[in-house]
Amino acid sequence: MRTTVTTDTATIVLFDPECMRHRLNEDADWWSLPQEELLEVNRANAAFMNVSADGRYELEVAAHEELGDADVELVVRNTSGRFFFGAGEMMSSAGLEPEAEYGNVFLDAVPGSYLVRARQRGGTVTVSLTPTTLDASNSFGDLVRLGA
Repeated sequence: MRTTVTTDTATIVLFDPECMRHRLNEDADWWSLPQEELLEVNRANAAFMNVSADGRYELEVAAHEELGDADVELVVRNTSGRFFFGAGEMMSSAGLEPEAEYGNVFLDAVPGSYLVRARQRGGTVTVSLTPTTLDASNSFGDLVRLGA
């Protein structure tokens, strides 16, 4: 799967909208507060992936074994059977849920926990999603940043 999105927040996200529904009525930029973004990453509710700059990015999903040179690994929960993958500004907030438009996409997934590997190389962000039995949590001390 390949698509192209534009972000004005230098952030790409991967999450199950059902796992972020508790943030639906918060301010549109709730996740711009680093402690709030990190909280949801460490709860395995979302993978906020900070990229090098605002702009246009090609997003792709690759096989797990193809991402041996990932910038980061983290666990993300899925309860609904689908993930949203796209620009950070599409995060659930202000009464709005993400939509598959402007290159943002939904990916089908079996509910459960997923090990996510991610990397940024130039204008391309690549992720892999592999079902895992790891605990649905992460322990990042700082925001997740991509790029070599």
